[in-house]
Amino acid sequence: MEQKRDTLLWIGLTVASALLAIEPIRWLAISWRDPSYQSYGAIYCVVLVVLVGLSLKSSPPQGPSVAGRVFVLFLFAAVIRLAGQFLAINILSALALSLDVFAIAIVLRLERRKFALSPIWMAIFFLFALPLAPILERVAGFPLQMMSADVACAMLSPFFNNLICEGVRLQLNGVDVMVDLPCSGATGLLLMVSLWTFLNVIYRPRMRSAFGAGVLVLVLSVFGNALRISFLAGGLGVGIDTMEPVLHNAIGLFTLMVSAIPLLVFYRPKAKPAPVIRANVRALPKVLHVPVVLIACAAALAIVNAPKRPMDLSAPVVAAQMPRQLLGAMAQPIELSATEKAYFTAYGGHAQKVQYGPMGVNIVRTTSPLRHLHSPETCLLGMGYSVRFLGTRYDPLPSSIYEATGPDGRVWTVAVSFVSDDGQQTASVGEAVWSWLSGASHSWQSVQRVTLKSLPEQDRISFEHAALAALDL
Repeated sequence: MEQKRDTLLWIGLTVASALLAIEPIRWLAISWRDPSYQSYGAIYCVVLVVLVGLSLKSSPPQGPSVAGRVFVLFLFAAVIRLAGQFLAINILSALALSLDVFAIAIVLRLERRKFALSPIWMAIFFLFALPLAPILERVAGFPLQMMSADVACAMLSPFFNNLICEGVRLQLNGVDVMVDLPCSGATGLLLMVSLWTFLNVIYRPRMRSAFGAGVLVLVLSVFGNALRISFLAGGLGVGIDTMEPVLHNAIGLFTLMVSAIPLLVFYRPKAKPAPVIRANVRALPKVLHVPVVLIACAAALAIVNAPKRPMDLSAPVVAAQMPRQLLGAMAQPIELSATEKAYFTAYGGHAQKVQYGPMGVNIVRTTSPLRHLHSPETCLLGMGYSVRFLGTRYDPLPSSIYEATGPDGRVWTVAVSFVSDDGQQTASVGEAVWSWLSGASHSWQSVQRVTLKSLPEQDRISFEHAALAALDL
């Protein structure tokens, strides 16, 4: 009878956990397939599966029941999943999956096998399966830009006497170089931290040693990105086109290797002994098995059906007054897609698309830029375009410039600027979000101008100036 109750307990906890995990797993799988997320998370999951497979080759050690610990983990996961469901934040719901990874490692006793793995570091390593890079760029991209620009300025100053450093803008030998959002180092930082986490999964260090190395990883990441920017800016300053894709990528790989080598060579922490689990402390009393199963399943059903009440809805915003014509080209409003309409209905904000002859103008207005604003790259990649960032232009408005090649082979030039209600202007969505988070600016709008690359440059400039003037920008 007791064995049947044990079986019932594990079946119940498994079913309840699966109910909580279905929707986050579905969203996570979409983020791996959808190019707009720019995620390589599936690779991290494959690495975890391989590590688990290697660890399971050794026979499982004997030990007391871990059902009590698993139930506690389920409760924590349920709270996180409830928060994600209630706030309508997919990535928050997906965070609960890391606790599932931790629970699986505990149940399989991976920390006590011959090829031992750390459950807590496995859970942390799983987080890199989430699409973290775009979020990190938007939330912390601007301070990372500033930090990298300051360090790069210090590196370049001994070699360029006429170097001028103004925030994220560097000028050397008359060449204007912008430490743009893609140069913030967010991707390199995540790669370095994921490498550090992977090593901790295998080495199982004490927390003091691990976090000491973590501080070093952060320093190496900033140094490596600043070194990359120094090579890119220095090359441009002496007439070398370091923005050419092959050279640009080679410089990025080289500086990433320079950052990673010290960690790979010198980080050899001693393993922390596996914890001793005492049966009289950890075991879940048999009499609680049925109530626990009922509570877990009821909680899971309630959570997945909980109503969504996002807190970051945009307040009502006034639609932009679009001109009726630009340089003789009449305005032709473009209807939003069904997905776009549903999104702005659910989360507020306002979007407009208007075509003026050879130029398309897209405007999004919101008081919640973290929810609504992003670089054009996000949408274009999701629509099947290949996108290349060309740089930043300051005249007539700070703008990030992209080249987008559509599935039909046509090539477009996309310029985007972000403008706040108090007149702040920037080419970086990271700076816009950072300003909003700090309370400096309440309402923001993105102004996107799209033209065929084949359009004569003077015509493009004329249409862009006319559009910005008509919008009082």
